[in-house]
Amino acid sequence: MARIVFIGDDFTGASDTLATLSERGAKARLFLDMPKAEETAGLDAVGIATDLRARSPEDIATRLGAMAPALRALSPRFVHYKICSTFDSAPQTGSIGAAVKTLEATLAPSRTIVVGGQPSLGRYCLFGTLFARAPDGEVYRIDRHPIMSRHPVTPMDEADLRVHLAKQGVEGLSLTGRKTLDTALKTGRTLIDAIEQPDIDRLGKRLAEIDDQEGPLLLVGASSAAEALFPGDPLTEPNTASAVWERGPILAVAGSRSSATAVQVAAADSYERLALRREDLSRQEELASRCAGRIEAGANVMIHLRPNLDYGRTPAVLSDWLARLTGSILCRCSVAGIAVAGGDTSSVLVKQLGFRSLSFIERAGPGVAVCRGHATGSPLDETVLLLKGGQVGATDLFERFAARFPR
Repeated sequence: MARIVFIGDDFTGASDTLATLSERGAKARLFLDMPKAEETAGLDAVGIATDLRARSPEDIATRLGAMAPALRALSPRFVHYKICSTFDSAPQTGSIGAAVKTLEATLAPSRTIVVGGQPSLGRYCLFGTLFARAPDGEVYRIDRHPIMSRHPVTPMDEADLRVHLAKQGVEGLSLTGRKTLDTALKTGRTLIDAIEQPDIDRLGKRLAEIDDQEGPLLLVGASSAAEALFPGDPLTEPNTASAVWERGPILAVAGSRSSATAVQVAAADSYERLALRREDLSRQEELASRCAGRIEAGANVMIHLRPNLDYGRTPAVLSDWLARLTGSILCRCSVAGIAVAGGDTSSVLVKQLGFRSLSFIERAGPGVAVCRGHATGSPLDETVLLLKGGQVGATDLFERFAARFPR
């Protein structure tokens, strides 16, 4: 059975952990639903992508509770509940606390370890307080971060992670400081400080020393938890997967309306960009035909939401609409690759297109994975996918992705 099972609370986060583990030599696969035992044979790490970050605490408890029997059947040594590196969540939306309490109740882990920082991504935790680098290069306390403090759904208004998580029901969380990490991990529920990569490496050593047999270890945090479980530098062998990328146009779908994604969309000059208007939501088939026609003519096409437009729809409804539009386009034409911006949009879209699992190809930058989608029997089987959260990626991310496909 797999040594590690990771559960991503959104799709792009799960794909980043897939990338982190794969780069460090793990045999890993990310599934869209709980895998069957035969699908996990020979894997070091098994991932399950969810959309729990957008769900209520009741939904989170119900869905994780339903997954528990299959999780126990995999007999993992480590269960990693993968969250955003900025810990953005709230008692009523994407509650980390609801997930922790459900996993503790159903899996009976011997310890619960919250990894507070991910230095490799510019996320730092010191004395239990979270800091994050912003697109301007400056590091801010998370409750003063120019983006995360103003998140439209789960704004971060508390930087002390013990206070933040206590509001969601994770009480009694002790702090394992950097000096303590040199000797041992505290038992029970504990939060780990990390401000540089050696802190994550030391955590990995402490995890390897734990010989508790009562149950799995529950880790909560960003991909820094995966870095601890597979310590050391990522593999540096040349990646030859790009040699088999198909020739042809690509489709990009930007459901994120973050300022970071807006800058990337504006820089995507090799695409024909379609900024959706509110009235376009009632013209899906017409838009699909229009986009498919341009793709068949050899153009890269990008569909994106306008950052400040009120569409009169919830984010979940917009993600579902974009996923259905994408499916309608791909019923009319074929593409060599698909790029998706936005965690919720990525999750809904990949499921809508019928992919069963993803394997890692390469990085497109910190926090951004390029994967291959697997859908046996589908024309989309083996499609190359770039999946990114709204806040991550370089300005020229879409341009560099397009450049990998010969025209």
